[in-house]
Amino acid sequence: MKPKTTGSAVVVGGGIAGVQASLDLAESGFKVYLIEKSPSIGGTMAQLDKTFPTNDCSMCILSPKLVDVGRHRNIELVTNAEVEEVNGKAGGFKVKVRKNARYVTDACVGCGLCAAACVLKGRFTNKFEEGIGKRGAIYIPFPQAVPLKYVVDPDNCLFLKNGKCSQKCMEACAAKAIDFGQKDETIEIDAGAVILAQGFDEFDARKKYEYGYGRFANVVTSIELERMMCASGPSGGIVRRPSDGAEPKKIGFIHCVGSRDEEREYCSSVCCMYTTKEALIVKEHQEVECSIYYIDMRSYGKEFDRYIERAKTQGVIYRRSMPSVEEARGSKNLRLTYETEDGKTGQEEVDLLVLSVGLCPPKDSQKIAAKVGIKLNEYGFCKTGETSPTKTNKDGIFVCGAFSGPKDIPETVMQASAAASGVMGLLSDSRGGLVVEKEYPSEKGVLKVPRTGVFVCRCGINIGGVVDVPSVAEYAKNLPNVVYAAENTYSCSQDTQEKIKDAIEKHNLDRVVVAACTPRTHEPLFRETMRQAGLNPYLFEMANIRDHCSWVHNREPEKATEKAKDMVKMAVAKANLAVPLKTSTLKVAKSALVIGGGVSGMTAALEIAKQGYRVALVEKEKGLGGNLKKIHFTLENPDTSHYLKDLIGMVEKNKLIKVYKGATIESVGGCIGDFTAKIDKGDEIKSGVIVVANGAQEYKPQEFMYGQDPRVLTQLELEEKLKGKIDAKNVVMIQCVGSRNDRRPYCSRVCCWTAVKNALKIKEQNPDANVFILYRDIRTYGFGEKYYKRAREKGIMFINYEGETPPNVKIDRNIEVTVDDKSLGGKIKLDTDLLVLSSAVVPQGDTKNLSEMLKVPLTQDGFFLEAHVKLRPVDFATDGIFLCGMAHSPKLLQESISQAAAAAARASIVLNRGFVESEAITSHIDAEKCIACGNCIAACPYGALSMNDREHIVESNPLLCKGCGTCAVKCPVDAIEMKNFTNEQITSMIRSALEKLPEDEPRIIGFLCNWCSYAGADNAGVSRFQYPANMRAIRVMCSGRVEPEFVYEALLLGADGVLVGGCHIGDCHYISGNLSAKERISSARQLVKDAGLEPERVRLEWVSAAEGQRFSNVVSEFTEELKGLGPNPLKLKNKRND
Repeated sequence: MKPKTTGSAVVVGGGIAGVQASLDLAESGFKVYLIEKSPSIGGTMAQLDKTFPTNDCSMCILSPKLVDVGRHRNIELVTNAEVEEVNGKAGGFKVKVRKNARYVTDACVGCGLCAAACVLKGRFTNKFEEGIGKRGAIYIPFPQAVPLKYVVDPDNCLFLKNGKCSQKCMEACAAKAIDFGQKDETIEIDAGAVILAQGFDEFDARKKYEYGYGRFANVVTSIELERMMCASGPSGGIVRRPSDGAEPKKIGFIHCVGSRDEEREYCSSVCCMYTTKEALIVKEHQEVECSIYYIDMRSYGKEFDRYIERAKTQGVIYRRSMPSVEEARGSKNLRLTYETEDGKTGQEEVDLLVLSVGLCPPKDSQKIAAKVGIKLNEYGFCKTGETSPTKTNKDGIFVCGAFSGPKDIPETVMQASAAASGVMGLLSDSRGGLVVEKEYPSEKGVLKVPRTGVFVCRCGINIGGVVDVPSVAEYAKNLPNVVYAAENTYSCSQDTQEKIKDAIEKHNLDRVVVAACTPRTHEPLFRETMRQAGLNPYLFEMANIRDHCSWVHNREPEKATEKAKDMVKMAVAKANLAVPLKTSTLKVAKSALVIGGGVSGMTAALEIAKQGYRVALVEKEKGLGGNLKKIHFTLENPDTSHYLKDLIGMVEKNKLIKVYKGATIESVGGCIGDFTAKIDKGDEIKSGVIVVANGAQEYKPQEFMYGQDPRVLTQLELEEKLKGKIDAKNVVMIQCVGSRNDRRPYCSRVCCWTAVKNALKIKEQNPDANVFILYRDIRTYGFGEKYYKRAREKGIMFINYEGETPPNVKIDRNIEVTVDDKSLGGKIKLDTDLLVLSSAVVPQGDTKNLSEMLKVPLTQDGFFLEAHVKLRPVDFATDGIFLCGMAHSPKLLQESISQAAAAAARASIVLNRGFVESEAITSHIDAEKCIACGNCIAACPYGALSMNDREHIVESNPLLCKGCGTCAVKCPVDAIEMKNFTNEQITSMIRSALEKLPEDEPRIIGFLCNWCSYAGADNAGVSRFQYPANMRAIRVMCSGRVEPEFVYEALLLGADGVLVGGCHIGDCHYISGNLSAKERISSARQLVKDAGLEPERVRLEWVSAAEGQRFSNVVSEFTEELKGLGPNPLKLKNKRND
């Protein structure tokens, strides 16, 4: 009999990979020991200022996860520690860990008085600040550190070194937390599995002597620039030259420093994007010119090319050249000499030079490998296989993140969840055996008169650099029922969470308002803090003064400050009327529906089945395999057919997986835990979760004579021919066919890899063949670079062309391709036997239909839109539905496999819980008012309302109700109340917003649906799309919740216009709520007209979560239209009455 496994895992490394893997495992019923060698978790992501392509504040999105880890009941955080030994086997390891003495106990409250008292403060290099900032001998790495406990540096502490120090730090510590007698200790952990997530080391730029780092004062690395840019960094968010502290007017960036060279031939995958991000952000905050020197622009990810184009429109200069560097005497500027595209010599002098340093394996990777027993690849990264990207050579030991190879944050997060899935499957028999259930204190009642606390966040300079935060906090103190108000640097950090809990206790608060960022990402964090403090989580409200204020009005600080005050006032008004809400529970159907039978779908199905859950796999084709049926080899695998055959065999033989071939989904209903899907074969499938893996397809070109001559092929068609032997002396390949253009402005990611792969195969079959690849940028990122190098060594010719001047194809007897080669200063004519087109990857034809059935959004390119591009790459905003593979975006085989396993892990968390809580925000029927007309029943898209014929009233089922509020709008007698969005609460916000009306601009009241238009406004903020500061937004769950009475109330109180924003038709999160809004707002416009006002003062717009620019444009255009209409006559009347 197989021995039972140990239901715990050790995760080594506390960066975003380790954090994500730990949270997934802990939420799925496993005990986790998170081992981090530094004093706190967060890794490199904690050092970043912003993240691309959304320009989200890195700490803002990371901090909630760090806090979750720090407070999670099933995660034991072991910092300042290193793994010494790993013994045993999969399912039963013994892991020895050395905990280095911190010399500070858990009694530390993080007040910082010890650091202020240290006699050596400001003397030592601060590693977190990349040597730019200084610290003392006792310190915390950064203000949001988790755990927020100080640590003593034993190499520099005078007392620990020689016993001679006045110990001022101990005197300053009221908690008596400093213990110089603390010793290193070794602990042994029983674990069923190990995940290695140690991340990477940045390349030491001193090794590239020619660029002057360490010799020339004003040459810095990209990570040093990040710390300069960060509001909490050593220069307060202002980039300054190291030599003289001056703000640079010209900055140069050089790519591939420590990558793509003889010693490190791999590509670091992230440099092209992070330098563009840095250039954009610096230009946003300072008057500066930025030039980027590059070899190939590898913006291969989702939305990456758009980001590059945006940078170009904002003045970032790109030069395809690698310059030499000299220091200018006197000024200490850097003189860059480079070759122009036409072969001439150019020069540029910059004030500051930034080296985009590459990603290297951890310096101790060899030591790690020896301790754990794993193999490394030729570069020192952990060795994995193409079809097993998170598995090491040792069973039970998994890997994720940059330790297995350079990758960006979304790929890292996906791999972390994928590694967690591997652990879940391995330890499924011991799931739940070692976990501790979450407990909360008893819930306090609310007082007759509210006692509200307000916490205003500076978010570094994200808010504080624009909004006068102290004045907002002071303003809040005088609002009704506010008994406490304070400002915080980062409200989402662990220390501020503790401060909020302390303030609730000390000041007997029973309502809390946080003015910070968007509730769409941070509301759950603060609600959790409320529960931990003994308050009902729905006694909390947020004012979004970052995304909807400081970020979109950063050139108007005074107006932004006034708007922030109004937003706080509105939030307080709503919070004062809040009441405790309760949830109901729903049992989860412990099975999954996977849509799509390609590699991603099959992988997801198998991973879920390994954990003991039943899976229905629906594939529209007659056979499984998807696109891999057309791919016969990869750069790493000479024959993929064996892998595919084995994968299909495992799926079809698995007793927990039921496969539906040649079947399509006809309808989907229900919610997380209780979905029902109907397929065209008549079957009905019940499931607790859904995984979308319907893939993508190759674009059939309309360019370059495709379809007019059999000698013009796509890469997939060429690959089919390469199963045999092709007879072609000359072959020309054209890249970016159908992508990176106006219609599809994205990179299809796989094309360069495929072209290099097929070109090498041709040369293998016929070494004398001439192969030409006409490219815009070669994007063989990561370890694919070695194959690009091999192709050049084999004599494959690469000719660069610009997107504005694509090759010209002429076919007579021969195929003639003409390309403009700037490096040669003229056109090249190539006669070819075969013309191969690297076609775009486009969404499957059923993607839009699936999107509408599942009520999940698409990007503007037609791929599915995840909940968050960085930290929720496999989740949809709709709970219980997950995403993987090329349905998400174009990707390589190993990336699809990782994302599929990640989706399985996320889905399994839901299945493991066994139940889900209902919405607390649901409809409530007042039996005394209800007249049983049934209007609401017809309006409800979820069937949550039914008639009680005996009592002659309508009843609401809270487990079915989703809180959209369309029923409340339909009720003619106001018998339906929407919890947390009551008529009284919304009206109070309208009145608060209109107490003080501007004289110089129109005032707009906006009603924005949570899922799309509010998210679109968030997107505008993230993208810094500016618009007038005259709108005051009220978040509602659905545009269908907006009552005509709200519109009238706003206009009667003097609003010049009312904007209602909802999801696009067909995309409503609540199925048909936007249709209800369209009907009601049309009626409202007519009544406004009948009242003598212009109906144009009421505007209904559809804005998706991805349409930040559209949202900005809508507000700007509406403002101009209202200026043309003139002030609302009622505003003037109210003013005269005053």
